[in-house]
Amino acid sequence: MKKISILDRIFLLLTGFMAAYHIVVGMNGLKPQIIWFYTTGFGILLVAGLLLIILGFEGLESQAVVIISTLIPLSLSLGLISEYLTRFTLPYLFFSITGLGAVAITRYTVKGSVTPGFCLVSLGGGLIGIGGLFLAFLKAGKPILSQDSIYSALPVILFLMTATFIGGFSFQ
Repeated sequence: MKKISILDRIFLLLTGFMAAYHIVVGMNGLKPQIIWFYTTGFGILLVAGLLLIILGFEGLESQAVVIISTLIPLSLSLGLISEYLTRFTLPYLFFSITGLGAVAITRYTVKGSVTPGFCLVSLGGGLIGIGGLFLAFLKAGKPILSQDSIYSALPVILFLMTATFIGGFSFQ
């Protein structure tokens, strides 16, 4: 496997800076739902770049990378649909979730790498991501829900996240 070079790391760092900039500054004035979709895509891109800097190209060997990397174009395209073709948002959301599920099933359960119940770990990761987005938008002054609603939902989200992680890991 190719070893990651300094130039590769510089490009990945620049990618992370651009994604972070777009998350913080590039979406002012958009509806919270649209910001949420774009933030998901650019956030995953940011984290993926940082992980590649740290882990090198060996990090790409994981089956989870395929599933997670699928979220980048799906969430960015969902943001575009929500922004410019509003009436198609719900059907496209369903299409995106179905597509992501198909990728997850073909990568894990069909290959027999893990049991189907292990997909609960992905669900737990999604739940904590939602909680994090709620808090991030609240701190940015553009809350998706009211502060009381977010603070009320957070313990439930953390409970469900923990339960799905434990349930998923028990199927491993």
